[in-house]
Parts: sequence; C-alpha cells; structure tokens
Amino acid sequence: MPAMTANEPKDDFISRIVRDDVAENRNGGAVVTRFPPEPNGFLHIGHAKAICVDFGIAEQFDGRCHLRFDDTNPVKEEQRYIDSIKEDIRWLGFAWGEHEYHASDYFQQLYDWAMKLIEAGKAYVDEQSADDIRQTRGTLTEPGTPSPYRDRPDAESLDLLGRMKAGKFSNGSRVLRAKIDMTSSNMNLRDPVMYRILHATHPRTGDDWCIYPMYDWAHGQSDWIEGITHSLCSLEFEAHRPLYNWYVAQLRGLGESPKGVSYPPRQIEFARGNITYMITSKRKLKQLIDDGHVTGWDDPRMPTLRGMRRRGYTSAAIRRFWDEAGVAKRVNNIAFSKLEAVQREHLNQIALRRMAVLDPLKIIITNYPEDQIEQMQVVNNPEDDSAGTRQVPFSRELYIERDDFMEDPPKKFFRLGPGREVRLRSAYWITCNEFITDDAGIVSELHCTYDSQTRGGNNPPPDAEGKVRKVKGTLHWVSAAHAVDAEVRLYEHLFTKENPEDGEIVDNINPGSVEVRTGCKLEPALADAQVGEPIQFERLGYFCVDTDSKPGAFVFNRTLTLKDAWAKMQQRETTVAGQS
Repeated sequence: MPAMTANEPKDDFISRIVRDDVAENRNGGAVVTRFPPEPNGFLHIGHAKAICVDFGIAEQFDGRCHLRFDDTNPVKEEQRYIDSIKEDIRWLGFAWGEHEYHASDYFQQLYDWAMKLIEAGKAYVDEQSADDIRQTRGTLTEPGTPSPYRDRPDAESLDLLGRMKAGKFSNGSRVLRAKIDMTSSNMNLRDPVMYRILHATHPRTGDDWCIYPMYDWAHGQSDWIEGITHSLCSLEFEAHRPLYNWYVAQLRGLGESPKGVSYPPRQIEFARGNITYMITSKRKLKQLIDDGHVTGWDDPRMPTLRGMRRRGYTSAAIRRFWDEAGVAKRVNNIAFSKLEAVQREHLNQIALRRMAVLDPLKIIITNYPEDQIEQMQVVNNPEDDSAGTRQVPFSRELYIERDDFMEDPPKKFFRLGPGREVRLRSAYWITCNEFITDDAGIVSELHCTYDSQTRGGNNPPPDAEGKVRKVKGTLHWVSAAHAVDAEVRLYEHLFTKENPEDGEIVDNINPGSVEVRTGCKLEPALADAQVGEPIQFERLGYFCVDTDSKPGAFVFNRTLTLKDAWAKMQQRETTVAGQS
C-alpha cells in the first residue's frame, strides 16, 4: 500500500483553495506551508494528520514545507522532544531539507516589532497580576474592563519593556499587551498578552532573554517572516485568525515587513480527526503515565507515534488512513476499526508469515523416527511471490496451540480431537490417537500418528477403492527441538469506551489492554527478526519485535489480530444490551 504520491490530484477544500491561488498567481504562484510543533512533548496520531496535510499540500503543488519549532516556553521544552519530533516526521516519510527553523530565530525581530507597536500606541505594559487580567477580560456575554495602565504614555511602556528585557523585574510582575478592543466579541482581541517575564534558560538562546513572546504573537509573525503562503491549522485556531491578521495589518501599516516577503500568510483551518477509543490530550496522557496505567510515552497502547511504531504500525498505513479520512471543516469521529483495517490491509501485503505457538501443547508423533529431522518448504508470503520460501524444521515432537485440541469436540470443531485427523501447515496430516493428562486433569501431551504420503501438507492419494480422504482443519506448529522461547504481549484498546472522556478516563481503562504470555514457542527463523519488522504469526495476527527484545530473551508485540474481533464483540454486547 504505497502512500499517496506527490502531485496526485485531490479535491478537498484546502486543495481547491490552494489550486485557485496558484491559478491566480497569488504570491507569485508559490506554495509554502509549515508544520509548527511546540517542542514540549511527543507527537501523536492527531499530529500525523496535520503533518500529512502540511507536507502533503506542499508536495501536491511542488512547493515546500518548513519544520518550525515554536519554542517560546523554555520551562516545558526539551531537546529530546525536538529530536523525537524530527524522528517521527522522517518516519512518516516527509522531509524539510534545509528548511528547519525555530521561533527563537526571530526573538530579536519580534521584540523590535513590539517596540514599534508601542510607539504607535498599539501596545502597553500592564502591571496587573495574571488573576486581575483574567478577571477583567470579561466573558462571552460581558465586555472586558480596560486595564488602569492601558493609557500610560508610550515612552513609559517603552522604558518598562526595556527594563523587563534587562531582567529588572520578577516573573509575573509585568506583561506587554496589545491595545485592541476590550469590548470585542472575540475574546482573543481583548488586549492579548504579547510578552511575559520568565527567568528561565532557553535550550537555544540560553540566558539571552528573560521575556518570551506568547504563542499568538510569535506564531503568526513567524509565518510571515518565513514567507508562508498557506498557514494550515486545526479549527481551534479559527478564532485566533483575526488576531494574527491584526498584528500583520498593524505592522504593515507602519511600513514594516520581513525582508523579501510582500504578502501575508493565508490561514486555513480544518477539523481535527478524532479516533474512537483514543485520547490525544498531552495532559491526560501524562496522567496515565504518572499514575502507572501505561509504562511511558512509547507504550504500545499509547496514541503517540513512537508508541504506535513500537506496536508495529507502519507509516504507510497511517498516511493512507489520514488520506482516506480526508480533510473537512466539520469535526468527525473516526472509528478505530478503520485505522486497523487500513493497517491490516497493508500488513497482509508486506508481512512475512511465520509460525508461533503462544499456548503450547506438546505432540509426539509416535510413528515418526526419533532421530529424524526434515526441512519443510514454507511460503513466506502468499500475497508476494517475490518473498520466496523458507525451510522450517520438522521433528517427532512438536508444539501446537492448546485451543487447537478438545477432549470432546463438538461437531463443528474442525481441529484436533481423539480419533480426528488434521493437516499440519506445509508438513503432514496427523491423527490423534491418545491424550495424556497431568495430576490436575489438564491435557499435557498428545500422541499422534502421521501419514508419510502427505508430505508438504498435500492430500493423500485415494485408497484402493478410489475413496478420497479429506480434512477440514489446518494447524500451525513448531518443532519442539528447534523452538525459540519468547515472551509475547497481546495488546487491545487502552479504553473500554468509544469516548474515553465520557466520565473519568481512569474509570474507562480496559483492564485487559495487555496480556503477557511467557513460554511461547516460535519457529527458529524468528530469532533473526529485527525490531519493528512486521510479521504475521500464522492464524494468530500481526506482530513485531519489541524494543525490549534481546538475544536469547525475545519479546514480540501483537500489532493487531487477523480480523476485527473487538468490533464484533462490541456489536454483540450492544445487541444483547438492546434486547435486555
């Protein structure tokens, strides 16, 4: 499943807007987008949509996409976040080339422009506390109250801003605010804060600054400075657009503009993609970690890209998923099963097939020579002829799945039982003659016989009377003498509700979101599997090697099952509940 190719026509509303702009030669026909993450956390599946939109539009119109870190809050920003963000974007298959920027690159320009706004009577230094500013801002139905410092002389505000920059005041004692309209119906225009005092060392600028621009002041101007033509963002920024435009309009009115840029950015908002059974709030995800419900940001149950990658999700499937979900103005909830379906389709095409037994039950083939070992030729991937075949050792003692045997099987149980015959994948047909139980009455061993004429799993020839023997069951198996021991982690949804925030999220955590199986038996080829390599355990699901895996102590994660069993279970529960 290849990702959507560059320049492939799309017909979403953003593509139509950009296409019209290019046709009208707006901005000289240039298309420059940007992905502007704050380096204060790890990217999640929702960020992947923004990345696909930002980089995808640039690719479609032969433009470029900048990666710009909005590093305006040194208290929460760390280099590890910057590194992980770049790693995740590259993993998704996008590149920004030489166009990596930081809002901190523009701190001096932003400061100079702030002074210009003060000189023009468009900004002032406020000495109210944060609580006072919040209380006097008004509500959605009541206008705000002007600050007592709103009309202080411009020269006084300029002096105070200079002293703020020089470190003469304590944190929170003063801020710089834009002077716009305290009665505006748009709360963002009620004299928004532009700068706050923050005595903290910045990862890039060190201690050069102790005042830092607010996001709304830095974000729009950074777009302008970089010559961004189309500022693509999610719907929550729609109400901020008038503020971004106001800043640019005021500066342009004062004769200010970035060098070489003659046009302002055009902001276009699109709806975020919410996926059922997931949350993407950094604060709430951190709570899950802090409270010990998950092991960290890369826990395979987390919606972070590093967590999904560890679980075995592929970048191609994530890109395809967001491409199929589309871009719209209306917020929509996408069924998690759709994400799984796209991933399942991709893995079916690329994953090598291997045999693994997660709950082993030993078989002894009593009529097979004790010292004999055969190499069975097994197909690596029936969906891909180029994947070829492999040799799998077969011996007298094997392991099969415990639930592939029943002491007293019902009529429609097509696997192994006393007197029943089944096919072993690419090996032989066997018949169960006897089962052994332990002191607790648990079946511990099966004694079977094999038909030597069925090598490779082929049908036996008809008997002397022309009668054809048939079997309905085919089982996977692992040679006991050659088995690789492993731990296998079976993952499910982290939450039991489609909307985990329906109530307290901790109350909606799925207690069965992970099951750890030890003592699993794997065919020997799996000892060479690499971390993240997609593999289908035949009849069981899609798996990959976990980062915890070490030589001799192998760990595999289940990415997902072969079929959407979870959705069927939810449907059954809903039906039963409706009938009760």
